Amino acid sequence: MIKKITDKDKKDWQDFLSSADTLENKDKEKIFNKVEKIKSVDLHGFTLDQANRFIEKLIKESYKKGIRKLIVITGKGIHSNNDKDPYKSKDLSILKYSVPEFIRNNSGLMKIINDIENASIEDGGGGAFYVYLRKNTNNL
Repeated sequence: MIKKITDKDKKDWQDFLSSADTLENKDKEKIFNKVEKIKSVDLHGFTLDQANRFIEKLIKESYKKGIRKLIVITGKGIHSNNDKDPYKSKDLSILKYSVPEFIRNNSGLMKIINDIENASIEDGGGGAFYVYLRKNTNNL
């Protein structure tokens, strides 16, 4: 069923288009509240100890600030010199493996973390991971 547009509807539409008035965006508040707070950090050049201390501090500060997602770039370890030392495991000293393991073994950090997972290709793929933080109810 096709309805014809009345002359009054046409006039009302033309009046609206020619006026400076705009419609209020009723969804603006909902959209604003859904914006996820994300922080990214690159650990290239850090030693394992430096990276672990830095990431612990970063996670705690981010939680306090209400940041919900961290993108941690560690690199893939292809330029690591660990393969030259026979007393070091090639995999264990690489930040890619060690930093997430450090986080998972830190019970204080895991209390404020929902999940840790591999990053998507656009965020660094195999050389990065995500840390999803719990909602900080103290900031409400």
